[in-house]
Amino acid sequence: MYKDLLIRFILGGTAVMISYMITVISPWKILAGIFAAFPAVMITAVLMVGIASGSKKAAKIANGSVFGMIGGVVCVATVWTVLQVSGNWTMSIIFGLLFWLGSSILVSFLRDKIKDNRKNSVKINILSDILLRHK
Repeated sequence: MYKDLLIRFILGGTAVMISYMITVISPWKILAGIFAAFPAVMITAVLMVGIASGSKKAAKIANGSVFGMIGGVVCVATVWTVLQVSGNWTMSIIFGLLFWLGSSILVSFLRDKIKDNRKNSVKINILSDILLRHK
């Protein structure tokens, strides 16, 4: 367990450090934002689950991270919008995180609903084909 935490700390901390260094050194400040979105947490999670539990569980983590990354887009848009309107960076971050979590959960929920509707649609088509053949 401590080895997992150490690896997560090193990878995540390195991504944050690189992002900050680019902010300070680079004349192109947009690079800092790009590096701030570096998926170190996702990569670390997939790596650790893959080592501990195998590729199938790691694939589920990677699949689920799509929702968080979509939420990341919502978070960035929210932070930017709230900063433009209010100029309050603390409030922007709080709203961004709340919208990130909410949108990630919403996208996951909508995906499950669509998936269930497709399964039900296929079942109905199969049942109707079976019934029509027996008539």
